[in-house]
Amino acid sequence: MVNARSNPLETPVTQPETEAVFLARECHGPAQAAPLLLVHGFGQTRHAWAGSARIFAREGFRTVGFDLRGHGDSARTADGRYELQQFVDDLLRVTRSLHQPPVLIGASMGGLLGLALAGEVSPPPFRALVLVDITPRWESAGVARMLGFMRAHPDGFADYEAAIAAIAEYLPQRTRAKRRHELEPLLRRGADDRLRWHWDPALLDTIAHEGERHQPRLLAAARNVDIPVLLVSGGRSDVVSRESIAEFMQLLPHARHVAIPHATHMLAGDANDAFTGAILDFIRSLPDGGITRPVSCPSS
Repeated sequence: MVNARSNPLETPVTQPETEAVFLARECHGPAQAAPLLLVHGFGQTRHAWAGSARIFAREGFRTVGFDLRGHGDSARTADGRYELQQFVDDLLRVTRSLHQPPVLIGASMGGLLGLALAGEVSPPPFRALVLVDITPRWESAGVARMLGFMRAHPDGFADYEAAIAAIAEYLPQRTRAKRRHELEPLLRRGADDRLRWHWDPALLDTIAHEGERHQPRLLAAARNVDIPVLLVSGGRSDVVSRESIAEFMQLLPHARHVAIPHATHMLAGDANDAFTGAILDFIRSLPDGGITRPVSCPSS
């Protein structure tokens, strides 16, 4: 149950409990180390964090990643409906299953879910928050381009080479094309022998349209956040802009901002070393950056 501190879209203080679904999880790093909870963006999976998770673990942290409902290996909803509150409640459930509050690192939609919880739940469920190329108000054109790619291949792909070519066309800034073994966790072979993305197509009919309706809620949540916050943005992103970043920094004067000049919205794939380094610098600067207590990664 989420106890809202301030929510302009909902009059009640409490929300109905979301039905628990299976959420596939993956952990790396020492079991006794401070946890970093990695939350992927819309249309991604926990595998989007693979490179960063290895670096964080090597640096002595415990990383916990999971697939959002309707994505990857996590369960899909029986009725095909997805609402933002379901994802918020799922994230809170995962967070509270850990033995201590984690640093939440959220990319795009994952960052928005973390922002909602950090601003609406008291006490905050995280000890710090990292937003990866997302602010409470975003650029509609950039989101439309992303959704256009997700809708572009409803019949899937004949083989991995066709999928690799489609990704290369969508992300021309990448100097290295995806390899088959990197795509295998992201595609599913159907009864017709064609490969389709891992996410539930029903997501495009529901949650994809939920964002703008919830912008007032997210802006209000941002005003309430009193934990350390880092915004990492891509200098070539079409989802956040100078204006949206400036607005965010006015809402949260205590937040820090780091721009990765040559990265787009897909920071972890475009400039993973610089992206991960900026996050590590932020975490180590926290008063409790080096704390170690027992952490578990239970199954859902």
